[in-house]
Amino acid sequence: MVALRGDAVKSETYFKPEPKGNAYALDLVHQITDMNNGIYLDEDLQNSAETDFCIGVAGYPEKHMEAPNMESDLHFLKKKIEAGADYIVTQMFFDNDKFFAFVKNCRAAGIDVPIIPGLKPLATKQQLNLIPHRFHVDLPEALIKEVLKAKTPDAVRQVGIEWCAAQSQELVKNGVPFLHYYSMGKSDNIHKVASEVF
Repeated sequence: MVALRGDAVKSETYFKPEPKGNAYALDLVHQITDMNNGIYLDEDLQNSAETDFCIGVAGYPEKHMEAPNMESDLHFLKKKIEAGADYIVTQMFFDNDKFFAFVKNCRAAGIDVPIIPGLKPLATKQQLNLIPHRFHVDLPEALIKEVLKAKTPDAVRQVGIEWCAAQSQELVKNGVPFLHYYSMGKSDNIHKVASEVF
């Protein structure tokens, strides 16, 4: 189970939990860990049993947008691991050096669980503006230039596929055992990336 806090609704600037809801992913990790130990929110629940969830959490190679700095972000990521999380899946990134630096910083902070890189192939020119704004990640200048040179939507998609495939190949070459792809409901470009990598 991947424990994610979630995003603010479009009409709000910051995330606001539902009444009695969890304000942070850390709260979800505690709740799932409790369930794994047979402890449920409803203390009167009959015939309850221990669950056996493997718990994943999000990590941010370029820092969570609400974190004041990377040190603070790593501090709270470590708390999620200490609360019972078994692995980390990263937010998308387009520069592998940022992932490698993130892993190094996690290890230095005492975070030793598997860290799975999250990747997304760019698919449209509009994503040059949408992705940095929505996900608070930087796009490498070389990628931007290649997308801007593309003359057709298909050419833009091909640039995204080739960039993501190159990222994937470098990560695998450096011993990363798993890759996670963000499809956003469209999988044909992911299939093309995977066919070039695996």
